[in-house]
Amino acid sequence: MAKRIAFQGELGAYSHQACREARPNDEVMPCATFEDAITAVKSGEADLAMLPVENSTYGRVADIHYLLPESGLHIVDEAFVRVRITLLGIKGTQLSQVKSAMSHSMLLGQCRSFLTEHGIQRITGADTAGSAREIAERNDPEQAALASELAGEIYGLDVLAKDIEDEGTNTTRFLLMRPAIDLTRRGSGKMMTTFVFRVRNIPAALYKAMGGFATNGVNMTKLESYMVGGHFTATQFYADIEGHPEDDNVRLALEELSYFTDHLKILGVYPASPRRDG
Repeated sequence: MAKRIAFQGELGAYSHQACREARPNDEVMPCATFEDAITAVKSGEADLAMLPVENSTYGRVADIHYLLPESGLHIVDEAFVRVRITLLGIKGTQLSQVKSAMSHSMLLGQCRSFLTEHGIQRITGADTAGSAREIAERNDPEQAALASELAGEIYGLDVLAKDIEDEGTNTTRFLLMRPAIDLTRRGSGKMMTTFVFRVRNIPAALYKAMGGFATNGVNMTKLESYMVGGHFTATQFYADIEGHPEDDNVRLALEELSYFTDHLKILGVYPASPRRDG
């Protein structure tokens, strides 16, 4: 049965592309903000939220780690989207006609070489898909947009150049989230577990907390810290590990972690994407 996936952005955004690649038969629901996408799932308007968490070039997506622990949602899957940037113009436009390109500042910064080579001025827009929509509405052959090829399809624009990003490995990781946690083992590959924790206020607490993962052979693929409540002394950690909480080594590592924490919350248990190691 088809489900509805909420995402932040307009139709044609890279989050929309993530929905299409991960769940091609599901309906999509564009939302103005990450909070709106989360609320849509909590209210029952949508079944899942597709949220970007990190980019291979720019790192962590701003504010998302503050939202996830308090969202009331749990991770059930992950998706990796290769960010391929296309130059989009109105129908019949030639590349030589383009004098300016509009997009989110992040995408503009990823295509400096191409834009400089072709003498194209950079114009900052609110987001990628919104820029494509605006260029379609302006109907000016001298103005183009930088966005996904999907955005070009949706807004009726021609692809003037593709794969123009400076970094050929630019990839964004997304998380699929829903209210109910799923602790079952799914798929034939390895499982991932994501959790947040706060260490107790004792000497070397973080060092001791991490020791259990090393001694039990648990691979921690991500560990990030951020302040909680605007206090320099209140730090929360976000972690991804390989394995399932019922695996003996993971269970022992989490038990040891609990001795040195005053807060531990599992955000999700989900299959590792085949693209994780690619």
